[in-house]
Amino acid sequence: MLQRHTPRQVFTNPVYFFAYGFGTGLSPWAPGTTGTLAGVALYMLLWPVTYWQYLIVTLTLFIAGIFVCGYTAARLGVEDPAAVNWDEVAGYLITMAFAPRGLAWMALGFVLFRLFDIVKPWPIRWFDRNLKGGLGIMLDDLVAAIFAGVCLYIGVFIWTRA
Repeated sequence: MLQRHTPRQVFTNPVYFFAYGFGTGLSPWAPGTTGTLAGVALYMLLWPVTYWQYLIVTLTLFIAGIFVCGYTAARLGVEDPAAVNWDEVAGYLITMAFAPRGLAWMALGFVLFRLFDIVKPWPIRWFDRNLKGGLGIMLDDLVAAIFAGVCLYIGVFIWTRA
């Protein structure tokens, strides 16, 4: 059973290309982290848009992720392949919906999202273990992003009140 597609397959199939986080899932080292870095780059590209446009784009990418991750995982025959990291891209964008713009907030959002995505405290671990397919792949990262985003929001509240 394959754990990942070949670079040629990823870069010639648009569904795989997105499921692999613009190809970052091919990284032999920490594909989840590299996918989150792709999310950072995408977040920076979205700076010029309004908040509502940002939310619409983020929601669209999350919903598309259910399909592309589910399809790609099914083709690999693996429930949640590490190389399929679109969930990290979308998860980072969701995390950053709670934060103001700025490099420090981006870095803190990155660290918090990765922390919750890796450690998977309850209920994130429940979603990871009990939901299957594309929805399962995406939902545990959605919950990790919400946890990270709430922590960011609390940080913003404390920082601006200090």
